[in-house]
Amino acid sequence: MPTFVMLTRLAHGSLNSPRALEDLEKDVMARIETQCPNVKWLTSYAVFGPYDYLDTFEAPDLDSAAKVSAIVRTFGHAHTEIWPATPWRHFKKLIADIPAVVRD
Repeated sequence: MPTFVMLTRLAHGSLNSPRALEDLEKDVMARIETQCPNVKWLTSYAVFGPYDYLDTFEAPDLDSAAKVSAIVRTFGHAHTEIWPATPWRHFKKLIADIPAVVRD
């Protein structure tokens, strides 16, 4: 199943306490489990940069991944980005037959 990386940035002022953050997580995950039963959550990280969270999950297709993103956006007043991810070993196999570029 394809792996996706999702970056999430919550809207400023959308939560007013650490407890609200925990409640948001529980609500979002419950909705994803119900609405996207074929999605397998892999990891979640809090990150300290332009985004608040980095999550990885497996989904059967891009439509399923987009549905996860939409759920997060509606609950968290959030901006999300989804990136498909390919394991490095698989990527090397994909590019193995690409001919070298000859430069003058």
